[in-house]
Amino acid sequence: MSPSSDEPAEGPAPGSAPGPVVLASASEARATLLRAAGVGMEIQPARVDEAEVKAALAAEGAPARDVADMLAELKASRVSGRRPDAFVIGADQVLVHKGEVLDKPADLEEARDQLRRLSGDTHQLLSAAVVAEQGRPVWRHVGTARLVMRPLSERFLDDYLARMGDTVTSTVGAYRLEGLGAQLFTRVDGDHFTVLGLPLLELLGFLRARGRLIE
Repeated sequence: MSPSSDEPAEGPAPGSAPGPVVLASASEARATLLRAAGVGMEIQPARVDEAEVKAALAAEGAPARDVADMLAELKASRVSGRRPDAFVIGADQVLVHKGEVLDKPADLEEARDQLRRLSGDTHQLLSAAVVAEQGRPVWRHVGTARLVMRPLSERFLDDYLARMGDTVTSTVGAYRLEGLGAQLFTRVDGDHFTVLGLPLLELLGFLRARGRLIE
């Protein structure tokens, strides 16, 4: 794993045209965040066996921050190897509750189980972004948010899962804070974009420093 770096890098050489920005993710939420912020990009999802990587890192006792960072790096580097002309953004988010990293629920029953575990307690979301160029990482950042979930009744869970349906299996924790998931919480400490799955402000700063956005 490369050392962490949030320092602005040098811009493109005079007269050179900056290459395209590529998002190595199938996440519509991340693509929407970048588009709304004015970042023009292509989308080329990376093929990474996340379950296998997480299992290997768990066996090594890797902290949750490193799990998110490594997955983001793998996605960015894999696509960057095919697109050396581009700035490739890889991203990943993990949820940590009482020291345990939770995956996306496989089905509605597992979503209910996760919500029961998180109910009335605090957990963390760690959102990592890595930018790769010519097959190697050139920038990385991991943002952290702390969320306090209110105690959830079985009646609420029945209604929530019925209204959300299978969409709860697409996110860690079985919620989207920008939607009905806002009803789950009493407090959120941390950057809003980190909660949504991308440390956007830090990423925008790097893209400006490298000439991909207007200063």
